[in-house]
Amino acid sequence: MRLWTIHPQYLDTKGLVALWREGLLGKAVLEGKTKGYTYHHQLIRFRAHPDPLAAMCEYLWSVLEESRGRGFHFNEAKLPSRTFEVQTIEESKGQLTYEWQHFLKKLSVRDTDRFRLMSDIGSPKPHPLFTIIAGEIRSWEQVVR
Repeated sequence: MRLWTIHPQYLDTKGLVALWREGLLGKAVLEGKTKGYTYHHQLIRFRAHPDPLAAMCEYLWSVLEESRGRGFHFNEAKLPSRTFEVQTIEESKGQLTYEWQHFLKKLSVRDTDRFRLMSDIGSPKPHPLFTIIAGEIRSWEQVVR
């Protein structure tokens, strides 16, 4: 499971579809509807939010909006109505930078054209749920070198 800090606009088709599915899995975990992934490190920052489920749903709404812009048809019925305001989650610049580099490595293998377009971006936008603050890679991240 990877719940990216980077904005979903950067993801290739495979990445965007995977993010939707993994976000829905995260939502199911937070709802107590699955026994798997209960302690997954990617859910730590959502669990720390005052309303973890609302934060996950807001995260998924942004993924859904990106998918619509690309002509995909993700199932909106999987989410509650978007009639709530959700407090953003503070995330570190180090975490965002690490994830960007991790994403570019994946992209260089599976979509070289998109990789060429993205590789010149020095500082990617974060997912709208996150407010970027100073700091290093989070201790919960499983760093791949």
